[in-house]
Amino acid sequence: MNQKPSMAFVGASWLALGAGMFGFLIGLWRSDMLLNEKGFYFTVLMYGLFSVISVQKSVRDRLERVPVTDIYYGLSWFSTILAIVLLTIGLWNATLLPSEKGFYSFAFLLALFGAIAVQKNTRDSQTVETN
Repeated sequence: MNQKPSMAFVGASWLALGAGMFGFLIGLWRSDMLLNEKGFYFTVLMYGLFSVISVQKSVRDRLERVPVTDIYYGLSWFSTILAIVLLTIGLWNATLLPSEKGFYSFAFLLALFGAIAVQKNTRDSQTVETN
């Protein structure tokens, strides 16, 4: 039995996505980094958001017995891990204060969590409407 997600969970998911994503982006906007550094971190954020949505979708599809190729499933997980590793390496080598590195790390992870939750809520809402 599928239930539509509560409005509180939907709101909290969107809030997590927005706080993580916009916090990360505002941090980039206000930073003294070179434009190519800002571009790297922006690209890693977008890549990470896309990859976690792919993981959520492929995991959910497999649970619901919707065919998902092993290569897509594997690439989704690889992309998610790669985005996290790229951010980690970038921050490790960055000439930022430790507090800034922590800010970007947690904003990134919050955005990824929010994207997964928003995707789950969207899918749950659509599943309930079609049944």
